[in-house]
Amino acid sequence: MAARIVPTIMKQGKFAPWLYLLPALLIMSMFIVYPMINTISLSFKNGDGTASAATTCLEGNPCWGVFENYRYALTSEFDTRSFSSFWRTFWVSSYGNTLKWIVLMVSGTVSLGLAFAVLADRVKYEALAKSIIFMPMAISFVGAGIIWKFVYDYGTQQVQIGLLNSIITSLGGQPVAFLTVPQWNTIALVVVGVWIWTGFCMTILAAALKAVPDEIIEAARVDGAKEWTIFWRIMVPIIMPTITVVITTMVINVLKLFDIVYVMTGGNFGTDVIANRMYTEMYKNFNVGRGTAVAVILVLAIIPFIYFNIKRFLAQEEIR
Repeated sequence: MAARIVPTIMKQGKFAPWLYLLPALLIMSMFIVYPMINTISLSFKNGDGTASAATTCLEGNPCWGVFENYRYALTSEFDTRSFSSFWRTFWVSSYGNTLKWIVLMVSGTVSLGLAFAVLADRVKYEALAKSIIFMPMAISFVGAGIIWKFVYDYGTQQVQIGLLNSIITSLGGQPVAFLTVPQWNTIALVVVGVWIWTGFCMTILAAALKAVPDEIIEAARVDGAKEWTIFWRIMVPIIMPTITVVITTMVINVLKLFDIVYVMTGGNFGTDVIANRMYTEMYKNFNVGRGTAVAVILVLAIIPFIYFNIKRFLAQEEIR
């Protein structure tokens, strides 16, 4: 039987596998490769996507020629064709807020996810506890944004319908406009992101903790090591590759973040992020060239983290 199969495979030739892959390759080319090439092409053109971006340069202003849209997206030069405060809001708000999101949300989700993974593993109702913590992931990000917008709601009258301000006023304090005060609004939005993604981090890290050999932990306890020492000296080093993958995955998610900011503030009040700026340029300012340039920069920022995750995955597969 085996002797009959081998000649049949040899007769198929080298091109037979590509015929099986052809439908998938066509779909990928249509919905991934072509849009990517078209996006890169548009990023070198002007606002309506017809001529080169170099035609938008004004005499006496800095100009990068065909890379003019990238100058607009990467430098802090003020553009005389726009309102005077544009670059302050674009550079400080979009890029600065994205950096805040990376620092606060990644550290918050990973640390809380690890803490919940360890604590849930020590209770009898582990499955129920993990289900409750993971539940926000089942809610769409748009829905979560609407829910938390009501939580943060601020009213000018004495009666507050927002949960947080109701608690504050009941304790004798003054209501706070969480979504419009620059000192609070980005942090308030990050809390929503942490609330949603902590369950995801907990699930991945809990699976990694389950894989830690019980023999090593028991040996450490026999030697007199305390639980805190076991956690930091044994568990964390063993699951560090998983922690690294979770961190890079969360960085990718933060760089693509759009829906929470769009639903809750629309990028106003100094809460803009890179993805929201891309949407604003494309669909509000109707400048295709600048919007696609921001999109290309966003993709280039994500690629190193994707490469790192793939490299880590292949290294783990080789070990197995």
